Amino acid sequence: MIPIKIKQLRESEDKVELKKASTQFNFNNGRRSVLGYVVALANEGGGMLVLGVSENSQPPHEITGSKAWQGCEGKLEEDIYRALKIRIATEVVYEDNKRVLIIHIPSRPVGKTLKFEDVPLMRVGEELLPMSDEQLLKILQEQEPDFTAKICKDLMFSDLDDNAILKLKEAYSKKQDNASFLTLNNEQALSDLELITEEGVTYAALILAGKTESIKRYLPQTSVNLEFRNSTTQINFDNRILFSECYFKMIEKVWEIINQRNGKVPVQQGPYIFDIPFFNKEVIREAINNAIAHRDYRRTSEVIVKQFPYGLHIINPGGFPLGVTLANLLTVNSTPRNRLLADVMAKTGVVERSGQGVDKIFYQTITEAKPSPDYSRSDNFQVELRLSAIVEDKAFSLFIHQIQQERKDADKLSVLEVITLNQIRKEVDKSQLDKLTLNKLLKEGLVEQHGKTKGAFYMLSKDYFEFTDEKGKYSKSTDWDERQMFLIILQHLQKFGQAKMGDFVDLFEGRLSNRQIRYTVGKLVQKNDLQKDGENKGTVYSIGTNFKNTLDILTKAINIGMQQMKNNGEIG
Repeated sequence: MIPIKIKQLRESEDKVELKKASTQFNFNNGRRSVLGYVVALANEGGGMLVLGVSENSQPPHEITGSKAWQGCEGKLEEDIYRALKIRIATEVVYEDNKRVLIIHIPSRPVGKTLKFEDVPLMRVGEELLPMSDEQLLKILQEQEPDFTAKICKDLMFSDLDDNAILKLKEAYSKKQDNASFLTLNNEQALSDLELITEEGVTYAALILAGKTESIKRYLPQTSVNLEFRNSTTQINFDNRILFSECYFKMIEKVWEIINQRNGKVPVQQGPYIFDIPFFNKEVIREAINNAIAHRDYRRTSEVIVKQFPYGLHIINPGGFPLGVTLANLLTVNSTPRNRLLADVMAKTGVVERSGQGVDKIFYQTITEAKPSPDYSRSDNFQVELRLSAIVEDKAFSLFIHQIQQERKDADKLSVLEVITLNQIRKEVDKSQLDKLTLNKLLKEGLVEQHGKTKGAFYMLSKDYFEFTDEKGKYSKSTDWDERQMFLIILQHLQKFGQAKMGDFVDLFEGRLSNRQIRYTVGKLVQKNDLQKDGENKGTVYSIGTNFKNTLDILTKAINIGMQQMKNNGEIG
């Protein structure tokens, strides 16, 4: 933007905030800060925060110049993203050597507000105030327009690929068990699916069955960009393939290229013999299908697939669909961003009708004993899924495989049950476990509870350790009672006089968790078998008065007994 245009900007009409900020400007201390204005302008639908311009109410404005973030514009972008998960862009312009910093702020996502210190802000005159209930309700009730249902101007039926349409018809016929659908002519078939209307051909039809040259002309961002790197830290790719074909001609080719670099982990125990592939076809296809079905086609970037020797990352433009967050990813039915596209993909068996299929990705990945699918790097403007090819515990995969083989379809483990079993295997904090799922697994005997109240902990059942031939590990984790622990602690205290909690942790390393140790030591202190002195890091433990008294009584009893035996001539 050239300075002459900046001088003519009107704050309200042009959604801009002008600040003099000659040396610096407050980043996050209070609402009237960079973050506060970014939030408010994003909530208005996007705008600009301009530093280095006089704040006159009426144009023309004076260019005063600003040194704010001079030479650190990139860091400013990073800091704002880190704080708000919003991708701003900075621009620097000059007039007579006077520097102006322009922060370009995109709109908030549809149906969502941005917040500063947990408050959605809006501009009211010169103030930044909490958004009114009326405005907040209006935003929350927004619906994303279905871009894929729109008619693509100038796109003709002849721009569609006959072979792709045939594949679409075959998929629909198979999924719906409707052989007669194959007998329909192409126009009638697409009309029945609402991919073409009296007004013309939809973007959904182009995405699913368009000719390559038509896609490049009308919607080039529908491409899939597949990149290969030797490590996740490598910036430049070693090879890159851009797939610009329609979905029904492209999806198998993408998988075939990924599969060329696939490996496998052999698994065998008793009658169970199978391989765990590095990249599971069902998982990868489901993830790519979701990216294509739910991405934001109004954004000009492609779906990016990054393949590494032991991992795969899939990044698609646009945040999660309305109603979906990291917290409810597996439990909520979202409002599809591309309803027509998602509906046809569901009818042809490509994606789940619920619009996610994320449960399949989690289920297959965890039953193969790989790290859980990672969506944590997603934000309001893109979804990033990271999949690992590393098999962490072949025994766990075998155990789940056995359970599922022995159960009827209606009784097989659900994705939430598999996730909970995996969390228990990894010994996550019990507060993270879903209580309803945990109780069901306890009743079925797949999980065991040991200890009581705050000291209670959960572990996989004895059957798991028998199946994996780790019986010793099971006994080591379960057969330690309070008396056994005290005897070992006592031996240590008799040698050294006192100990810290860290010493007890070292004594039982590999046998008991820190939680179990602290719980039992606490009980021994309550009984006065141990004496606790000091606080926090200065806390030390020694033999308690209760045990000393017990030991005195035992010593006296032994002495009396010994004397009686001497009197009876039983010992010399």
